Amino acid sequence: MNASVSIPSLLNLRPEAEQAPTSGIVDVANYGRNREGIIPLWVGEGHLPTPSFICDAATRSLAAGETFYTYQRGIPDLRQAIARYHERVYRKPFDPERFFVTSGGMPAIQIAIRMLTGTGDEVLIPTPAWPNFAGAITIAGARPVGVPMNIDEHGWSLDFERLEKAITPNTRVIVINSPANPTGWTASHDDLRTVLDIARRHGLWIIADEIYSRFVYDPALTVDGRTPSFRDVMTEEDRILFVQTFSKNWAMTGWRLGWIEASPALGQIIENLVQYQTSGTPVFVQRAGVAAIEQGEDFLAYQIENARAGRDIVDRLAETGLVELPPPSGAFYAFFKIKGATNSKELAFRLIDEANVGLAPGSAFGEAGEGYLRLCYARKAEDLEEAVRRISAALPKLVA
Repeated sequence: MNASVSIPSLLNLRPEAEQAPTSGIVDVANYGRNREGIIPLWVGEGHLPTPSFICDAATRSLAAGETFYTYQRGIPDLRQAIARYHERVYRKPFDPERFFVTSGGMPAIQIAIRMLTGTGDEVLIPTPAWPNFAGAITIAGARPVGVPMNIDEHGWSLDFERLEKAITPNTRVIVINSPANPTGWTASHDDLRTVLDIARRHGLWIIADEIYSRFVYDPALTVDGRTPSFRDVMTEEDRILFVQTFSKNWAMTGWRLGWIEASPALGQIIENLVQYQTSGTPVFVQRAGVAAIEQGEDFLAYQIENARAGRDIVDRLAETGLVELPPPSGAFYAFFKIKGATNSKELAFRLIDEANVGLAPGSAFGEAGEGYLRLCYARKAEDLEEAVRRISAALPKLVA
């Protein structure tokens, strides 16, 4: 074999596969994963395992022999439970036919992207943004277009003029993640109305990722214990797909369970795409989802208060004078810049070596994130306090 010839060119792979971006978060996690004593704050999950009442529901389902193929749209019990959950949170009726179960939030995003885009299409994403949006768009053959957000001492904000100017004849979709990963930016009702007006004027779809909607800290952005939603301002005619996951609220990152919310008129199309992606989500996993929604409100309340306390602990990094940390309004990430640092990936590696703390590099979230680091503060207080102590001690060395 000629060493100068790349394996992809030899195998004649599709460009969509070759161009799928490598995750900068995974790179850093792989570098530090097995370090003794490391405090891993690089991914978006808490420290608690899934509660026993959720695991027990899956165990009962397995014992009952629920190990066969099932409804592609999700078992009726779970779709009804999801509808009731929305009725509690948004205080209005929801039809179970609006909800379609997926094997995680990422498959929900992939299905939404594949429904709306393909080769030659463009999707607008306010950045810094969770890199999996761009990845899903790229492997669908479309092009992610990052729209940099504004940043000042009050935090991040969406530049609506810049967003509208980024629209071309090829634009099909705007992705809105609020509260946002990694910045914590949280849209107000006025923000959502403005985005919706832009989408209506240009005939665009919106993919709404509101998975952190229960994690909100700014009273001005709190509506009955959750953040503002497109559901508050949209009409039935608006082109919006909502993607969701069980991962964050109920400590179920490893279960791979999520859903899409869409008009029932799209039901057969979504069912077909589920069929050709996973052929449905395991019933015992869905039974766990029913338990999470129906019995998990107290656990979720604990998760939220734990994240709120973690946010206060991590805010102490700003006291070093070497860190710029805009206050996050929602989600559970601190996205901060170390003054004088420019290469965030190199900085993340050095923090592992110098402080034994694992953070995600800002460059993983697009060009607008370069120079920043993301820290997940949905963790136990003692870990966060020790992480802040270690980072603060290492900072003078890192900026020297």
